[in-house]
Amino acid sequence: MLLLKRFTAVISLLLLFPSFTFAESELNGANTSWILTSTALVLFMTLPGLALFYGGLVRSKNVLSILMQCFSIACMASILWFVMGYSIAFTEGGMFSGDFSKVLLAGVMEDTLSGDIPESVFVMFQMTFAIITPALIIGAFAERMKFSAVMLFSGVWLLVVYAPVTHWVWGGGWLAEMGLLDFAGGTVVHITAGAGALVAALVLGKRKGFGEVALPPHNMTMTLTGAGMLWVGWFGFNAGSALAANGDAGMAMLVTHLSASAGAITWLTIEWVKYGKPSALGAVTGMVAGLGTITPASGYVGPAGALVIGVSAGVICFYATLLIKQVWKIDDSLDVFPVHGVGGILGTFMAGIFASSELGIFSGQGLAEGVSISQQLGVQVTGIVATFVYTAIVSYLLLKAIDAAIGLRVTDDEETEGLDVVSHNERGYDL
Repeated sequence: MLLLKRFTAVISLLLLFPSFTFAESELNGANTSWILTSTALVLFMTLPGLALFYGGLVRSKNVLSILMQCFSIACMASILWFVMGYSIAFTEGGMFSGDFSKVLLAGVMEDTLSGDIPESVFVMFQMTFAIITPALIIGAFAERMKFSAVMLFSGVWLLVVYAPVTHWVWGGGWLAEMGLLDFAGGTVVHITAGAGALVAALVLGKRKGFGEVALPPHNMTMTLTGAGMLWVGWFGFNAGSALAANGDAGMAMLVTHLSASAGAITWLTIEWVKYGKPSALGAVTGMVAGLGTITPASGYVGPAGALVIGVSAGVICFYATLLIKQVWKIDDSLDVFPVHGVGGILGTFMAGIFASSELGIFSGQGLAEGVSISQQLGVQVTGIVATFVYTAIVSYLLLKAIDAAIGLRVTDDEETEGLDVVSHNERGYDL
């Protein structure tokens, strides 16, 4: 009995010292390891995944320009995220923007935590999202925009569109307060990239020969290689957004894979029926549509719901692509808006349905207490419309300002020669 009293007294004394008090949040090694891995996977999506995917889709005289744009945007976006992008997106601030308290990552140290992972890891993870989003847009104006205009547009767009919308949704802003469901970037990444791409394609106009002669991909082997890298990297994108090594991450990975598979099979099946043969381009485009569409819903839906989302992505994005190119005659060169924009819109909307726990085998994790499907859909539509309209207006103004300042488009002769030589004095191939 005396020994027990002495032991209790020692423990009580030890708890008086700060080093023995229980911290509100402690570093979780498993979660940290998973987010470190996810960060590498998401960067892998852009370099080399997206670069190769887009590079194979353009003509051979422009392949190096696409690779260069992806590479350069990755470098520039990383610096801008460090300087102020992270602070705009993830400091408390107000409803529409952060408060700039972490400009130059002030206060982010080795022992600073974000939840139960190092804040440095969280910064880097989010940086990879900031890298790929403006890089996605270049597919809309491929083969015709000046390299200087690409860099200026991408850098300013990151700070005035991507970072504020990220704050709205993930940084405690007004859409987060409303309860918008966007697990990994339906609004933040895909709708912003899609809207920016559509506006850019309209402002720049068509490539020479669009609608008159074929402008086929020059290297589908390269494109399929990049597509495979995107698929693998997307596991970090979606499952990593759980910010933990847990069941949510596991389910996000499963539903991501199912939706990608369903999108690919659906798209190539439509082609097979409509044109008599399925194409490799159709398969990989359907895969990307399935991935983009499941992204906002990946942390909320179950496997059966994911299958429906993937099939819907394959059908709707396929016909959106035909509508944009063949009916509206818009030269979104690499189908950024019909795949990423439409996919992001569709997935954000469907997250409000299949997140519900009242759909039997199609049920997800459940909506917030007291929230019906119709109420959640109202929030989802608000997020979709606000993100699209804001992005479209700001992108248009930015493009017009850059055009007035330095010009957006290369000359007709330069476009004919190809951007590899015109912009970089190099060739992608030594033929």
